[in-house]
Amino acid sequence: MRRIALVLATLVLTGLVSAQTLDVWVWDINKPALESTITSFQQMHPGVQVNVEDLGNQNVYDRGLAGCAAGGLDMPDVYLVENNEAQVFWAQFPDCFTDLRTLGADGLKPAFPAFKWAELTQDGAIYAIPYDSGPTTIFYRRDLYQQAGIDPASILTWDDFATEGKKLVAHFSGDVKMGTIAKGTDDEWFRMLANQAGCFYFDNAGDNVTVNQPGCVTAMDTMKKLWDAGILWPGDWGNQIQFFQQSKEASAFFGSWYAGTIESEAPDQSGKWGVYITPALTPGGVRASNLGGSALAIPSSSKNPQLAYDFITNALADTDNQINILFNYGLTPSLLAVMNDPRLDQGVPYFDNQAIWKTILGTLGDVPPVVGTQFFQEARNVMIAVVNDYLDGKYPDAKTALDTAARQISQATGLPVAN
Repeated sequence: MRRIALVLATLVLTGLVSAQTLDVWVWDINKPALESTITSFQQMHPGVQVNVEDLGNQNVYDRGLAGCAAGGLDMPDVYLVENNEAQVFWAQFPDCFTDLRTLGADGLKPAFPAFKWAELTQDGAIYAIPYDSGPTTIFYRRDLYQQAGIDPASILTWDDFATEGKKLVAHFSGDVKMGTIAKGTDDEWFRMLANQAGCFYFDNAGDNVTVNQPGCVTAMDTMKKLWDAGILWPGDWGNQIQFFQQSKEASAFFGSWYAGTIESEAPDQSGKWGVYITPALTPGGVRASNLGGSALAIPSSSKNPQLAYDFITNALADTDNQINILFNYGLTPSLLAVMNDPRLDQGVPYFDNQAIWKTILGTLGDVPPVVGTQFFQEARNVMIAVVNDYLDGKYPDAKTALDTAARQISQATGLPVAN
């Protein structure tokens, strides 16, 4: 026995016995962002290796579905999932991921805003921990606003946005508009405005279609007013980038992550951009919504669930790690404690040294919770067409358009339309 122990000790010292390894599947900027947390994790767990793989967004999703369908075959220890797609997994493969309550996740619930948990839980189980968020904001060109005589501090409601937008369009003789809407290619403006109004495709239980409820009607009406005011360009993702590169667009309404898109696609415009919080639908109303965001889950097939959980909590529930990820990788934290960190008072050079993250993160706690359910894509496809037709005047009013959408979504999903 002593001889065997000596041999094993020698093998460990010479590296012939491999250390424990965690495999993490992510995409894009999440790879270097999460890799930046490995050193602090290894201080808690010396010798544990972490392999963060960038498989691409669609490939992570497809391989996750395939792995779950195969009973957890070839799944990593930590899995990155988009919030609006998360319930596809929880609904179709409830046994594929670990209920993180067994590892202490209940204790983390107060640390993150309620809207982030809405899509990460199912029947009481907690299947993932919130990672990044996409609190919406208005990114704006300071110089273009100034030339048109617009003070962003005066834009408190979407009606104000329309009024000031008309002023801007007139000043630039129609060559510059207030923003771009992905008419016919996405319904992101609808989702952001509906979320702001506390409405979405489905109710928060995921049992009924609610897209024709009053808050969603308000969202559609607001879009139509803005569109009819002539202050928005129609355009897809690529068009919008071209518009702000060519200084034809004075604002962009998006999730906070769009800051990185502007900075990377228009480096020559450094110092010309700023942000202000999302206008309210009605005076004194909510000035917050969310677009985008993800979470980290642990497949049930992981051989190291406790280590995986420790890696996740170290990365996502540690203020220093989240501040580092925010400033160095542009991913907006969901961790509420970050909002009280004095480092948020730092100005961001590209945005004329405005402390944009203090402004943006200040709205996190006000975002109404909504759920995408497993039928998110089906509903989104319906709404892209209905929004496009409504803006083109093919429906007499928003309620009629959304009643049509609700029926179509109900037919596609089998869920009833809420009364």
